[in-house]
Amino acid sequence: MDAALLLNVEGIKKTILHGGTGDLPNFINGSRVTFHFRTMKCDEDRTVIDDSRQVGHPMHIIIGNMFKLEVWEILLTSMRLSEVAEFWCDTIHTGVYPILSRSLRQMAEGKDPTEWHVHTCGLANMFAYHTLGYEDLDELQKEPQPLIFVIELLQVEAPSEYQRETWNLSAQEKMQAAPILHGEGNRLFKLGRYEEASTKYQEAIVCLRNLQTKEKPWEVQWLKLEKMINTLILNYCQCLLKKEEYYEVLEHTSDILRHHPGIGKAYYVRARAHAEVWNEAEAKADLEKVLELEPSMRKAVHRELRLLENRLEEKREEERLRCRNMLG
Repeated sequence: MDAALLLNVEGIKKTILHGGTGDLPNFINGSRVTFHFRTMKCDEDRTVIDDSRQVGHPMHIIIGNMFKLEVWEILLTSMRLSEVAEFWCDTIHTGVYPILSRSLRQMAEGKDPTEWHVHTCGLANMFAYHTLGYEDLDELQKEPQPLIFVIELLQVEAPSEYQRETWNLSAQEKMQAAPILHGEGNRLFKLGRYEEASTKYQEAIVCLRNLQTKEKPWEVQWLKLEKMINTLILNYCQCLLKKEEYYEVLEHTSDILRHHPGIGKAYYVRARAHAEVWNEAEAKADLEKVLELEPSMRKAVHRELRLLENRLEEKREEERLRCRNMLG
């Protein structure tokens, strides 16, 4: 069958390699979909990036959760049971695939998929590219490109048919969700879509907060989750700054600093919010704290101090003009 535009979705083409059986399954929210997949580059060799059959077990997603690659839900819900199809997906759909792939590989190797996320997602370099620990994924991360997914649909289960297993899958799904949602939030932020980015960060925070309730406070895993949550909250605050919701930023950052007074980046974000609401002394105090805790942020701090002085001078000039007009 020739490649054809799938359901009028931009940037996706589908080719059926093996026809499925029966009618289109009922993909209701909460359904668990089981499938095998192979991910390939669009080069001459169709270089294989990932193959679930080589790993030895199929993939699952829960319809409506968007915990994996969002485009997969679009692809899967176009398929019948036992169907094998090839999908070409443009870069608008594949940007966060390297993060997902890294998480899947780490879990298959029995490693903790959160280690990289915890140690490298700081505020100062939140949009920088970091090594994912796999050369091919680093290449994709730096230069997103169209990808080909070959998918075989194995099973679709209604929520009631797998309910007993839900809790077992839930923690794994949520742990996998966080870096995917975080990466998607960063992508949306860079595009200037701050409302959507903030929603992604909030979803990731909810996932991790839920997992954190199952851990003993202040022990290793709890602290690991706490670091991830704080990073996401600071990213969320970046969106709030863009949306001019400064007092909410002050609330969130102050809450972080009450519990973790050594996070320099939280002082930096709070300083920016203080500056926007004319809290000159508080803004300068926070920026001094940043210099103390994070000397590498010196350039950013000096830039913020210059901006603050310029804005204060403009404000003073406006007040002088207002006084003259009143006296006149």
